[in-house]
Amino acid sequence: MQDVIIVGGGIVGLATALQLQKSNPSLKILLIEKESMLARHQTGNNSGVIHSGIYYKPGSLKATNCIRGYHLLIDFCREQNIPFDLCGKIIVATEEKEKPLLNTLYERGNQNGLAGLKRLKQAELREYEPYVNGLEGIFVPQTGIVDYKVVAEKYGEVLRANGASIHLNEKVNSIRESEVITDKGNYSARLVINCAGLYSDKVATMTVLNLNVKIIPFRGEYYKLKKEKEYLVKNLIYPVPDPNFPFLGVHFTRMAKGGVEAGPNAVLAFRREGYKKSDISLSELTESLLWPGFQKVAKKYWRTGLGEMYRSFSKTAFTKALQKLIPEIQEGDLVEGGAGVRAQACDREGGLVDDFMILEAKNAINVCNAPSPAATSSLAIGETVAALAMKRL
Repeated sequence: MQDVIIVGGGIVGLATALQLQKSNPSLKILLIEKESMLARHQTGNNSGVIHSGIYYKPGSLKATNCIRGYHLLIDFCREQNIPFDLCGKIIVATEEKEKPLLNTLYERGNQNGLAGLKRLKQAELREYEPYVNGLEGIFVPQTGIVDYKVVAEKYGEVLRANGASIHLNEKVNSIRESEVITDKGNYSARLVINCAGLYSDKVATMTVLNLNVKIIPFRGEYYKLKKEKEYLVKNLIYPVPDPNFPFLGVHFTRMAKGGVEAGPNAVLAFRREGYKKSDISLSELTESLLWPGFQKVAKKYWRTGLGEMYRSFSKTAFTKALQKLIPEIQEGDLVEGGAGVRAQACDREGGLVDDFMILEAKNAINVCNAPSPAATSSLAIGETVAALAMKRL
C-alpha cells in the first residue's frame, strides 16, 4: 500500500513528489511514467527559459506559482550545482499598437514584485541587443536559461535517494477508487496525483465525472541560427504577445546547452506526442477536431491559426516573422531545430484555459493544465499540490 501514487514523470510530477517528501519524509511515494526516461515530453523539449512572471495576471495561479517557483528553482540549482544563467531578456514593441500592451506588461511586472524592470527607448534597445529592431522595450533582469531535463533528472535522483520509487516503462490504464491499474500490475494508494501532461485529461476522466476540459496539443517548431550568425542574438529577445492567445509569439532564445533557437510557432499537432508534421493519430486528431471548445477556438482564431500553419510550411514566412525583431536575419541563416508539444487545456465553451488548473476528486488530485511557465513554477506547483494532498493524508 502506497501513501501516494503520482502519474507522470515530467517536471511537475517529479516536483510534486519532491515537495510531498519534504512535507513528510516517511510517506511511501510511487511515481509511474510510461516512457523509458523521465522528462521525455514537454519538459525535455521546451526552450529552457527561466520565466520571471511578468506576463501573468496578478493573483493568478500562474503569477503566484511562477514567482515563488522561480526562487525555489534558483535555490535548487545552486544547491545541486546545476548550471543556469540569469542573463535577462528584452520584450520589444515593433509597432505603435503594441505600446499600450507593453505598458500593461510593465505594470503587471511591478504588481508581481519584479524589481529592476527597465523601460527602454528605441536607442536603448540596441545597448542590450545591437541588432534588434523596435520602437520601445522592457528589460527583464530576472529571466534566465537552464536545461530543464537536467533539473528534472536531479529531482528524480533526490527522490530515489530519499526512498521514493520510480517505475519507468509502465502505463496507467485505469484508476478505480484507491487502486491504480497499469499494464504491469495493480497498486493501492491512499491518494493518486495526476501529472500526466499531454494525457492529463485522459487520466482525469478516471476520477472526475463529466470533465469539462480537453487537452488540445499544439506543436511549437523551432529553427536554430547557424553558428556564424549567433552573434545577432546576445541573450533573449521576445515580441509583445497577443493578449488573446496563450502563446508568446516567435522569439530568440540563447540556449543553456549552447546555440540560439528561433521560434516557436504554434500549430495544432495531429497527435498528442506529434513532434513532426508526419506524426498523425487519426483518433486523437478526430477527438481534437470534434471537441466543441476547439471548434469555437478555431472559429474565433482562424486567421491566427492559418498564419501559424503557413509559417509551419513556409520557411520564408517564418523568416519574415523573425525579421520584425531582427531585420538582418535571412532565410539561409536558419537551420531546422527541434519541436515541442504544449498540452493546452480547452474548455467546452471555447476557452483556452489561461491559468494552471488543479481539480480535486474523491481519491485524486488532477493537475489538468500546466503549460508554460510550469517548468519554472514546478516546485511551487508541487508545493501547492502537496499542501492539498497533506490535508488528505
